[in-house]
Amino acid sequence: MTEIKRIGVDTSKSVFTLHGVNLQDLPVLRRDLRRAAFIAFMAKHPPTEVVLEACGGSHHWARVLTELGHRVKLIPPQYVKPFVKRGKNDRNDAEAICEAGGRPNMSFVPVKSAARQAELMVLRSRELLVGQRTQLINALRGHAAEFGVIAAKGTSHVAALLEQLAADAQIPPPARQTLAMLGEQIARLDAQLADITASLLKACKANPLAQALGKIPGVGPITALTLVTEIDPSHFKSGRHLAAWIGLTPKERSTGGKQRMGGISRAGHEGLRSLLVLGATTVIRHAKPGARCASAWLLKLLERRPRKVAAVALANKIARIAWAMMSTGEAYRGITREA
Repeated sequence: MTEIKRIGVDTSKSVFTLHGVNLQDLPVLRRDLRRAAFIAFMAKHPPTEVVLEACGGSHHWARVLTELGHRVKLIPPQYVKPFVKRGKNDRNDAEAICEAGGRPNMSFVPVKSAARQAELMVLRSRELLVGQRTQLINALRGHAAEFGVIAAKGTSHVAALLEQLAADAQIPPPARQTLAMLGEQIARLDAQLADITASLLKACKANPLAQALGKIPGVGPITALTLVTEIDPSHFKSGRHLAAWIGLTPKERSTGGKQRMGGISRAGHEGLRSLLVLGATTVIRHAKPGARCASAWLLKLLERRPRKVAAVALANKIARIAWAMMSTGEAYRGITREA
């Protein structure tokens, strides 16, 4: 039997496409398997290197294959795309995954445990509910404006707006009923968010690393928990590597020996980037000489740069500090120029 060095797997809900290569990187295995047959095949196969795209369900399959004795690697989908040949199909995708997994300088995604995925699910569910509540509030304010009722922005003004709408006799009854229904949905989401936030705050207090990260100005409990659950510091070479993964470093368009730096790349983890920039914006809002959160570096930056640019720079700095604390176990020592 030909020894297989590496197997690339293109996953889906029910069909798994395998592409295996031998020690000379020549294809020796091309097969489509159903879900149950895939598990049976990999259970009988000798331990080998298996490569999958880091997508929905990939961490589950990585844990299953690891238990079967295989060495599993997860590749970000954007790193696989350059290896796909013309005529995209499952077999070409599996071949591209296998080819990308053999590159010596390829970056891989750490396999998450089931417990860590559960923690991330809570954080992402909260983010989803916050977005849904924002949509409902915007819809409520927009519909109210159609009848000449204007309200201030913010969740704290929703209750007063609903009372005003219910008391306005000029609004037709069907509209008042619909607006009241939107208000009930907002109240239900508020209650669910309160429960989720309370559980997250409890989890943050029980996590020493999250508590340590919470000492950084601009890092609250939600940001600290997101950093702890999303980031494996050993996977990043430096704090700048982490900041680049989050998307907080400039996009480079250099050519011909001339360096051209643009705005931030916005690549990587969008949710974590938003949390860090939002936290940095809060710090800048309260930054003034003598304030605990205002370092000399930040005050000098604000003198020569717009506040939004400074917020991104501060978010980059916070990401680097968080990586250093997570890597070394040190406590927060303040923001310096070298941090």
